[in-house]
Amino acid sequence: MTAAARPDNRRRAYWLKTLHEWHWVSSAICLIGMILFSVTGFTLNHASQIEARPVVTRLNGSIDEALRARLEKQLPAAKALKGKAPLPAELQAWVQKHWDISTAGREAEWSDDEIYLSLPRPGGDAWLRLSLADGEIEYERTDRGWLSYFNDLHKGRNTGAAWSWFIDIFAGAALVFSITGLFILKMHAGNRPFTWPMVGMGLVVPVLLALLFIH
Repeated sequence: MTAAARPDNRRRAYWLKTLHEWHWVSSAICLIGMILFSVTGFTLNHASQIEARPVVTRLNGSIDEALRARLEKQLPAAKALKGKAPLPAELQAWVQKHWDISTAGREAEWSDDEIYLSLPRPGGDAWLRLSLADGEIEYERTDRGWLSYFNDLHKGRNTGAAWSWFIDIFAGAALVFSITGLFILKMHAGNRPFTWPMVGMGLVVPVLLALLFIH
């Protein structure tokens, strides 16, 4: 081995070691997420073939007259905000106490005769309605099961800010994993002649499918 070749070999070994470190760390970070998104990608692709049996829960009640009168007095302020305002603390406390339902941080729709609050969630939907005329309150929740729950996690549907951050971090880790994998393939390609044909196939096949069969 010539003296000029030694620095090149050391440089190659350094970069290969660095790429492997970034590759395994990013793969460890996104491993569970990759399994989750792979499985739910399959279930989403076959959603029409997988039967779901929604379970609907309905609750009914009535608030006291004093609370109903206070809510009615707050109606003009809510309508000044284009009919969009959170539930008052007293009503939130009533719902939490009687039905163990959290409504914090949600904006309700206020109209002349009712307050309506949509409570979408992964794997289902829910809503709360209060009649300002008589104080009657009702709640309905639809639960479509665990499969629908995980499918909604895949789509980021009604999952909140924390899950949105997780998806962004997972996407970043998956990108690092893929890019470092590409560079590792490049460094080993000289001894593996099928490397670039396989990489090219991973690009050409989906492009051809999109051009020929998606209209």
